[in-house]
Amino acid sequence: MREQDVFLSFIDDSETLSHPPSGAHQRSWLVLIVDDDRDVHETTEFALSGVLIKDRPLTFLHAYSGAEALDLLRRESTIAVILLDVVMETDDAGLRIIHAIREELGLVNTRIILRTGQPGYAPEIETISRYDINDYKTKNELVRHKLYTTLTTAIRCYDQLCQLDASRRGLAQIIAASNQFILEQGLQTFAEGVIIQIAAFAGIEPDGLVCVSAHSATPTDELTNESTPVDSHPVITAATGRYRHLIQHRLEEIDDPRIIDHLSRCLQERHNLLDERSLTLFFSGHDGYDLAAFVDSSQPLREVDQHLLEVFCVNIALCADNVALVSRLRNYAFVDSLVNLPNRNAFISSIDQRLQEDASQKSVIALVDVDQFAEINDLLGHHYGDQLLCAIARRLAQEKFNHCLIARISGDQFGVFGDARRVRPEMLQSAFTTPFDINGAEHRLSVSMGFARVDPASQRGDELLKDASIALKHAKSGGFGQVAYYSDQVRVETRERTRLLHDLRRAFDHEHLFLVYQPQLSLQDRTVVGVEALLRWRTESGCFIPPDQFIPVAEQSGLIVGIGYWLLRVALHDAVRLRNAGYRGIRMAVNVSAVQFRQPTFLDMVEEALRDTGAGPDDLELEITESVAALGFDYVGNVLRQLKNWGIRVAIDDFGTGFSSLSYLDRLPADRLKIDRSFVSALDSQQPGARIAEIVITLGRKLGMNVLAEGVETALQADMLSQLACNDAQGYYFGKPMPLEDLLHWLHARPGVSS
Repeated sequence: MREQDVFLSFIDDSETLSHPPSGAHQRSWLVLIVDDDRDVHETTEFALSGVLIKDRPLTFLHAYSGAEALDLLRRESTIAVILLDVVMETDDAGLRIIHAIREELGLVNTRIILRTGQPGYAPEIETISRYDINDYKTKNELVRHKLYTTLTTAIRCYDQLCQLDASRRGLAQIIAASNQFILEQGLQTFAEGVIIQIAAFAGIEPDGLVCVSAHSATPTDELTNESTPVDSHPVITAATGRYRHLIQHRLEEIDDPRIIDHLSRCLQERHNLLDERSLTLFFSGHDGYDLAAFVDSSQPLREVDQHLLEVFCVNIALCADNVALVSRLRNYAFVDSLVNLPNRNAFISSIDQRLQEDASQKSVIALVDVDQFAEINDLLGHHYGDQLLCAIARRLAQEKFNHCLIARISGDQFGVFGDARRVRPEMLQSAFTTPFDINGAEHRLSVSMGFARVDPASQRGDELLKDASIALKHAKSGGFGQVAYYSDQVRVETRERTRLLHDLRRAFDHEHLFLVYQPQLSLQDRTVVGVEALLRWRTESGCFIPPDQFIPVAEQSGLIVGIGYWLLRVALHDAVRLRNAGYRGIRMAVNVSAVQFRQPTFLDMVEEALRDTGAGPDDLELEITESVAALGFDYVGNVLRQLKNWGIRVAIDDFGTGFSSLSYLDRLPADRLKIDRSFVSALDSQQPGARIAEIVITLGRKLGMNVLAEGVETALQADMLSQLACNDAQGYYFGKPMPLEDLLHWLHARPGVSS
C-alpha cells in the first residue's frame, strides 16, 4: 500500500475522537511535522484536525527538511511533539536532527516520534535510549486511532515533564532567594518562586499571577510612645506576565475588578478561594503580615486536592515567615532603627554602587558631627538625645538634599554623599540654622563637618569615608562649628596627631610625664599663697613636647581622663610633702579639663584622691575653663557646690578668652578669677586688651572673688596690677615652673614663707 493510501484510510476510520465545544478558546499543543513528503503533512493534519488531547486542541507546524526543522525549533521552544521522518535528504537525516535537538538546542522535554515508510531503517535500541525517542512507527502502522493514541501518550509525557520543570524552577528560585535575602529583591524573588510553584501545582502556565501583602499592625513609636497607624492597603509584592508592571503598586491599581475582589476577600476572610478559572491562596504570616496569591487561568482549572493545597499553603507560610525574619535582620544590618536612615554599611555599599555607575561625576562625601553631643546626653538624658538625632535625620532628609545619600554613621555622626554642587558646607550648615523643636523647646546646635572629594585615587566608599573622617577630626581640632576638606596636608597633620597620641600613651605608660609647679604670690606682701601643678612631657631622647601640642590630643582622645586622675593624685601627694616640710597655707592648684569634668565619676575621683593621699580639701584648688559652660549651668553649678561644701576652692581659668556670659559667671560658686596672660602682657606694651585686665579685676571684686593674674614677666606689670588692686599673680617674674625638689629649695630661700 502506498503511504498516501495509508493516511487516506484515516478519513474512513470509524472511531470517534473528541472535538472541542463550539466557541472554545483554549491553548493548544504544538505538534511539528517533519517530512519531505507534502502529502504526509496534509493527510496527518487532516486526520487529526479538531481532536482534543487533555482538553486542548492541536496546532500543527511544518518543516520539509532537517535544516528547516532546526531553524523552526530555534524560534519555537514550546513544541510538545515532533513527528519526524527518519529518511529525508539522507538515510540518517532524522537521527542527525534528533542529535541536534537534544544536544545543541537542549530541548529535553519535547517528545519525538519517529516515522518511516521503510522498516529496514529502524534505529538501534541504543539510539532510541540515548536520544530519548518517545516512539517509533512505520507509516503503514499509523492508522488513525493508533496515531491518536501515540500522540496522546507523548503529550501526556511532555506535560508531566513541563510540570516537573516548573516545580523544579519554583523550588530553585525559592532556594536561590534564601541566599539573596540580604538583597533588595529577596522578598520579591521568593514571591515569584511561590507563584511558579502554584502554577505547577494547578497545572497551568505561570502567567497572570499576582502576590500581595497586607499589614494590619499599629507599631508604637519608641520616642513618643504613640501608636502610628500603618497603611494596610495591600501592595503587589510580585507578579508575572501581564501584571508584572504593577509590582510595588497598590492592589486597587489593577484594572481587573475580579482580581481585586478575589484578593481582597482572601485577605479579609483569611482562607483559600476557588472557582472555575481562578485559584486564590491565603498564606498566614506573623505580626500582621499576610500573603495572598491569585492564579488567573484562561481555561478551567483541573481538579485540585484540597488537603494537598492546605499543606502547600502552610509550608509556604512558614517559608514566608522566614523571609520576613531575614528581611528584618537585613534591616538591622543595613538600617539604623532609631532614625530610620541607612547605617554605615549601607552608606558605603550605596556609594560604591554610585561610583560604579558613574565614576566621572563630581561627588563629595560629608561627615556631620554634632558638637558636644555627649554633654547633651549627660545633662538632658539619652531619651532627649535620641529625639534630637531623629530631628536631625528628618531635617537632613528634606528636599534640598534630594538625590543625595544620607546615613547615620555613628552615634552623633551623619553622612551625606552626592553632587558637589549640593553637598557644600553652606548648604549643610543651613540645615542647622533653625533651632530644633524638642518637646516644645528650641534647641540650637553647632556642628563640625569634614568633606572629601571623589578623585581617581579614592573610588571606594570606605576610603572616602576614612578621608572624610580625617577631615572631620582636623575640623574639630580647631574648635566648635569648624569645617575642613581632606587634603594631603590634612592627612599629614592627622598622621602626626595620631603618632603624637601613640607616643603620649606610651609616655604615660612608661612614666615619661611629670609635674612642675609654678608659685603664686600675693601682690600685697609678695608671700607665696599657692602653686599651680603643670604637666610636662620629656621624651626618651630628652626632648620636651610643648603642652599646647599634646594636651588637645589627650582631650580629644579621652586620654586626659586617666592622665588627669594621675596628675591630681601626684599633685596632692606633693601638697602633703609641702605641708610636712613646714610650708602650710600653700594651696595646690590643679587644672581640670571639660572632658574630665563631665565624667559621672568626677566627684568620686576627687574624693578618692583626697582620701588616698591624706591631703585636706583646703589644700586643693581646682581650675576650670569657661568651656565647661557648654555642660549646662545646672550640672556645672551642682558639681561646684559639692566641691565647695567639701572645702575645695574653685578658680575660673583663662577668663575672658571664652564665650560665657556674665550671668554664667554670677551663677557659678567660684572663689577666684584668673586673668589670661594675653591681657597681662598688654599692660606695658600699648597693645589692645590692656583695659580688659582692669575690667576683670573690677568685676571679680564686685562678685566677691579673688583675682589672680597669669604670665607676669616684668616688674612694671606687677606694679600696674598692684595699683589695679589685683590680689595675686604668677609668672616668670616671680618664679618659673619647677620640679618639687627645686620648689622646696626655692621656698627655703624665701624668708617668711613657712608658717
